[in-house]
Amino acid sequence: MPRGSHVPRLDYPPLKMVQMAGDAYTAGIEVHERDGVRLHVYSAAKTVADCLKHRNKIGLDVALEALKDAWAVRKASADDLWRYAKICRVANVMRPYLEAIA
Repeated sequence: MPRGSHVPRLDYPPLKMVQMAGDAYTAGIEVHERDGVRLHVYSAAKTVADCLKHRNKIGLDVALEALKDAWAVRKASADDLWRYAKICRVANVMRPYLEAIA
């Protein structure tokens, strides 16, 4: 969610929200249309970078699994992963893992 916005209060499903500002919030948004509804969704590479950024909250194993899956099914290229890693300020964290799988 954009920085400064109010977190919605929902009983179900349980949600944890993070607030982002600037390019970390706007970069990597793709628009998909399903059943006449336009959906704004982050790309796979941006999602991997976000997972690495929040690895202490979701677990490093989850973040690395996201990286491996995105790479294995070719949903994200090394260039895309690197670009979003720099935007999300996790390039130094991602470097050794990206070198290991590439």
